Amino acid sequence: MNAQVTHNEAGNELAHKALRFLTAGSVDDGKSTLIGRLLFDSRAILADQLDALEKRAAGAPIDLSLLTDGLEAEREQGITIDVAYRYFATKTRKFIIADAPGHEQYTRNMVTAAAGSDAAVVLVDITKIDWKARTAESQVPLLAQTRRHSLLAHLLRVPSIVFAINKLDAIEQDTETAFNNVKASLEAFAAQAGIVNKGVIPVSALRGDNVTTPSANWPWYQGPTLLQVLEQLPVSDERRDGALLHPVQYVTRDSVGEGAATASGTGHQHRAFWGRIAHGNVKAGDEVQIFPSGQTAIVAEVRHAALVVDSCEAGQSAGIVLDRQVDISRGDWIHTPGGIQPTDSFTATLAWLDTEPAVVGRKYWVRHGNRWVQARITSIDNRLDIHTLEDTDAHELAVNEIGRVQIQTQQPLPVEPYVDNRVGGALIVVDPTTNRTSGALLVKAA
Repeated sequence: MNAQVTHNEAGNELAHKALRFLTAGSVDDGKSTLIGRLLFDSRAILADQLDALEKRAAGAPIDLSLLTDGLEAEREQGITIDVAYRYFATKTRKFIIADAPGHEQYTRNMVTAAAGSDAAVVLVDITKIDWKARTAESQVPLLAQTRRHSLLAHLLRVPSIVFAINKLDAIEQDTETAFNNVKASLEAFAAQAGIVNKGVIPVSALRGDNVTTPSANWPWYQGPTLLQVLEQLPVSDERRDGALLHPVQYVTRDSVGEGAATASGTGHQHRAFWGRIAHGNVKAGDEVQIFPSGQTAIVAEVRHAALVVDSCEAGQSAGIVLDRQVDISRGDWIHTPGGIQPTDSFTATLAWLDTEPAVVGRKYWVRHGNRWVQARITSIDNRLDIHTLEDTDAHELAVNEIGRVQIQTQQPLPVEPYVDNRVGGALIVVDPTTNRTSGALLVKAA
């Protein structure tokens, strides 16, 4: 009985939490078609969309990739450029899909999608791989972008990574051998990189094999479908206990919850400091401190979705009202006193996304939470070779390269190791001349 209750509770928990996942991999691996297949099979396509696709196909099979490739340039070139978000649901849970581009030129868009995802489905086009070729370690060579996207998803703390070996329907014979050879290479790569592999699944996004329903064409595979795996993956949660860390995104003044203004004794309309809690929780009566001013106050009221609530925790958007007037603006942080240790220098993993290389000594803008400060790279310790997964010496980082760097900021920031917290441990790098997003910093140690 208890086991049954536990199972039902777990199922209800999954149903109420939408899984955010992205599709990743090399260009033309079938990512958009896979998402189109998921939407089509789950009946998440509007009637007018389906009618437009059928008219465009003019009697030929429907091009499911057009459901996500919405930009005119994407349709003309047959590639994904921007990140497209789509929604669908099954009886088990809801899903938010990010279709990330596979072209190296648009790696920054893939990084954006991965930063907020609970899972990644990395597609591998078996028609691009010489699955009969074996190295000395009995491994099939994988595409560079397959490795790069997997590593970036891993570095960005995407907790669940699933590999889908696509286009097996194009293999006329020995499909089981082809799948097993590529699967062995993916598993060896994942183990070497420290990637938590949640499954390797043979699929045909075009035909629908093992996407939402089991394939009758490959009786040698008795494992779950891709959808069955996705329905069971956990949603990533930031730490809800311990010290509060709340980045202030915007400030409002209104008449909701007049009791807070009265309790403060100021006679003024109170202000609510809104943002998405990075970790910890907050409730009325808590003592908090403001970064960078260092002032302290007591929480008079906590709001969520325009309502006064008892408390809010990590992952929720909250409005914090204080018992007195304190000078707080966008970019400040509200935290438990003593809960953070600001620093102006730290070690980080840098994923470089700009065509201009990252060089030592040059000044950049970095954004931490909602705060902007100037910073520079004081040293580049090494560069990660995505083929051997070994660190090599480097004096600069070119586009799409990953390395370990030392950062010096003009002002202290409340950074934390990225492995402990996504919000406190992530920064974006912006070129001050072009205003291009140049890189993503993941704090390793402060």
